Amino acid sequence: MTTLDFATTRGRQRRVISYGFLSTAPPTPCGLATFTAALGARLELQGALVHLVRVLDVPDGESASGFPILGELIGSQPSTIASAASALNRCDVAVVQHEFGIFGGVDGADVVKVLDLVRVPVIAILHTVLQRPTKNQVAVMNAVLARVDVAVVMTKAAAKTLRKLHAIGSTVIEVIPHGAVVDRNVKSRVRGARPVILTWGLIGPGKGIEWAIDAMGELKDLQPLPLYIVAGCTHPKVLARQGDVYRQSLEQRTNAIRSMVRFDNTYRDLASLNTLIASADVVVLPYDSMDQATSGVLVDAVAAGCPVIATAFPHASELLSGGVGIIVPHGDPHALARAIRRVITDASLAADMASHARRKALSLSWRTVADSYQSVATRLLERVGVQA
Repeated sequence: MTTLDFATTRGRQRRVISYGFLSTAPPTPCGLATFTAALGARLELQGALVHLVRVLDVPDGESASGFPILGELIGSQPSTIASAASALNRCDVAVVQHEFGIFGGVDGADVVKVLDLVRVPVIAILHTVLQRPTKNQVAVMNAVLARVDVAVVMTKAAAKTLRKLHAIGSTVIEVIPHGAVVDRNVKSRVRGARPVILTWGLIGPGKGIEWAIDAMGELKDLQPLPLYIVAGCTHPKVLARQGDVYRQSLEQRTNAIRSMVRFDNTYRDLASLNTLIASADVVVLPYDSMDQATSGVLVDAVAAGCPVIATAFPHASELLSGGVGIIVPHGDPHALARAIRRVITDASLAADMASHARRKALSLSWRTVADSYQSVATRLLERVGVQA
């Protein structure tokens, strides 16, 4: 891995850094939008200036991010590429939130055209690092890496995959975890209360929720009867392409256990989401994907000190080590049922998992994460000759 070969600025007064985020933003229901809002807010609290170049499929209404809007990159309007780059050039550092699906062009190739016109230092935050990318996805990612100064991934596994499959060149690779709101309050269960199992996030094929529903059918002997809450609206891109077919198939799958499954078709704000997580005895992430390098849902669950059961996608395998959670095979409702049964019937196991999660959560707070981004940006500006 290439390393930044200049002195840090610990103990020295920093200049105010202005960041230009190229990202989706609230009210767009999107994990990157939520991430940008949270990280940007924390950077502002630390004295930085945060601006937004909003990424959209089509023109939309006002942004609810709270950051000044410098421009828009609209996938259906290639003419916005130059203006988006020009807006980013008004800041000290451009921060590109990268996901193949949010930019125009095949596999989001339009972001490369933007980067070709950006003249300020660039940090790319790579939310998706595929273990089995297509030839074109490799080409797009390599083009991005060739045009940015620093690429941030959120797990060591993602960094390993990136180096294995892509041309890194002189680009610096940094591992900074996904941030979360850390709940330091220890939640105690009320004896005899109905156990709550929770899955949340944008809904669509690949989430594996069908396996968790099938697992609930194996827990009908438990008293009190556990409740599985599936919270979240259908992903807007899935809704546009396929309608609500996946959600409807899930609802039909609950016919024999309707009293054990509840669907909550809402996109929650942070306060409401935190209240929901606090109500859960265990969070289940039964994702089908073996590629998922980053999961904000996973980080939020761990940060809340909630026991987690997840399939063996890379982020879960890394974050849930050391007793934080339980890993189960993909597509295996029987394994899911056994794991859920263990957690909701063994109070000492659940308490031990929650304790491990709370300890790990200390490194996941948005304050700690924002400190890391500030440090990277400061060193980057020093490297290119801007006194930070």
